[in-house]
Amino acid sequence: MGIYGGLRREDWQHWGGFTTFKSNAAALLRKSLRPDQIIYCSPLVDPYQPAEADECMMPRLLDAVIAHPPSVFVLQTRGPLILRDLARLEALARRTLLRVSFSITTNREAIRRLYEPLCAPIAQRVAVVRRLREAGIAVYATLAPLLPCDPEALIEMALDSTDRDIIADPFHVRAVKSSGATTRHAAQRISERRGYASWHEPAFQTQILEMMHSHAARAGRRFGTGPRAFGWLAETESCI
Repeated sequence: MGIYGGLRREDWQHWGGFTTFKSNAAALLRKSLRPDQIIYCSPLVDPYQPAEADECMMPRLLDAVIAHPPSVFVLQTRGPLILRDLARLEALARRTLLRVSFSITTNREAIRRLYEPLCAPIAQRVAVVRRLREAGIAVYATLAPLLPCDPEALIEMALDSTDRDIIADPFHVRAVKSSGATTRHAAQRISERRGYASWHEPAFQTQILEMMHSHAARAGRRFGTGPRAFGWLAETESCI
């Protein structure tokens, strides 16, 4: 990001507080699309963050992908704004393997307000997942990062709102994860202050994940975590 995004050193001090757009993204995408590609949009930045409502970058990108579809196209978001582009998503789903990975982090609205105060309420996210499913879009409930919750209630919510396997990822901190995405210090401070520090501990996380795995298995669904489970989104054959 620092190299290819043109960010300055001081920008990192304000990470999460600003958005930059590549104005010629759609033109560049049209030049680089190939039918054998697997495209993940996006592991770093939510394509349906609030700024997208004004910028309207995604319709242009989706038009490019519809015109020259790759083998697999994955959208990762927690933004209800995705429904604005539902007609385009339906068109794309007819031309390629389209998968939407929609983040539902807890079943407790008070927890959502605590850790994700600027994100959509949980009930709205579930409603979006259901609407995508009704439209015939392959949509996955992605429980990541797994915030403090009632594990059985959350997994049941995910199973009930989708017909796909369940992907999760624990509430990582850098001390126990040497690379990849981790929880920012602000969230860790909230956990420590509100009595949720155990949700960052590997042993406790394992216990929670095993409980959720068992619940999903009884429903006949796969339940996975980390890169292996996110890899399901890139599978080149349609599957549940």
